[in-house]
Amino acid sequence: MHNLKTIRENSDFFKKKIIDRNVKINFEELLKLDKKNREIIQKKEKLEQEKKAISKTKDKTQFEKSKKISKEIEALEKTQKELKEKINPILNFIPNIALDDVPVGKDEKSNKELKIEGNTPKFAFKVKSHYEIGTRLNLMNFDIATKTSGSRFVFLKGKLAELERAISNFMLDIHTKEFGYQEISPPLIATEDTMFGTGQLPKFENDQFQLKLEGEKKKYLIPTAEVILTNMVKESSIDIKNLPLRLVASTACFRKEAGSYGKDTKGMLRQHQFYKVELVSIVEPTKCSEELERMISCAEEILKRLKLPYRSILLSTGDMGFSAEKTVDLEVWIPSENKYREISSCSSCGQFQSRRMKSKYKDEKNKSDFLGTLNGSGLAVGRTLIAIMENYQNSDGSITIPDPLRPYMNNLKKI
Repeated sequence: MHNLKTIRENSDFFKKKIIDRNVKINFEELLKLDKKNREIIQKKEKLEQEKKAISKTKDKTQFEKSKKISKEIEALEKTQKELKEKINPILNFIPNIALDDVPVGKDEKSNKELKIEGNTPKFAFKVKSHYEIGTRLNLMNFDIATKTSGSRFVFLKGKLAELERAISNFMLDIHTKEFGYQEISPPLIATEDTMFGTGQLPKFENDQFQLKLEGEKKKYLIPTAEVILTNMVKESSIDIKNLPLRLVASTACFRKEAGSYGKDTKGMLRQHQFYKVELVSIVEPTKCSEELERMISCAEEILKRLKLPYRSILLSTGDMGFSAEKTVDLEVWIPSENKYREISSCSSCGQFQSRRMKSKYKDEKNKSDFLGTLNGSGLAVGRTLIAIMENYQNSDGSITIPDPLRPYMNNLKKI
């Protein structure tokens, strides 16, 4: 969330940067409303001073005048409330400002490929998709899931369910034991203000699964553990000695995928419910860039150890998420599609989320400032499963289990 004063003092800069984000914001209307609001604040302050001066005189003849001033203040407060109800919706829809090294563009066509790692496998047989492999092994069932839950769900069974669990545990062990992340087992439900804090609301409300609980305010199933982990510091002040905070969680995630009608309808690539190992860092804002590189390398290490070919992509201004100032995606090779698909997205959000969450830290001089926040997938568990099934498939329809995962599956070599 942006400071209105900063927008006011740098309006030309903001207008250009928001155009780069491919978003339309009525800055003229926003600044006009802001000006009216500031005028009301000045009038109100003047009247309050006048009322205070009258009360000090204890002159009963001035009682009617004081009463009149009170009514005027009340009317101004009502007008101010109405103005804020017009200002906030505009302010809340302004995305984060992209860093200068982010490529400017309308969509993914302007993304920049940073590097390619690993060799794509060569097969001496016709490559099968993950859903063909899974259904032929009788370990993956979409039909039953459709009957019980609707489209975009799946049942994993037996050794395939065990492999999914092994992937998650492997990721958690690497991130906690080697990279210093603290494992968290969080709630999977978030309040409206929690979702606002990380930027899912109000803009992306249609993508969320809302819970209707009688007598309670709006609540949502989390679309990613980023929401709940980042909000662990909301409305708080952290001592600089406790930074950085590095958190990791493996959770189910829930998304409507409202804008994805007709896309990836087969298989597990785009599900309403999926599992993901999420990384979150809370840092001093000046260390966001450094922490982003560290987070990306942590996610990459999982792919390297599993020997899955991948590439890294720097997202353009038009393809980044609402709260991000810079995002690097990792895309894993999917043989059946003959292309790379996203498996991780690592973003620096600067102070954008912390302003919305009212999350601050105090430095050595006891000076207070907003925190820096980052998040990234380390990795998407379902898509890692897909990548393993396809890259490690054999001509007889079996799947070779990657070496690092075998200790998690009683040293099983194949499914």
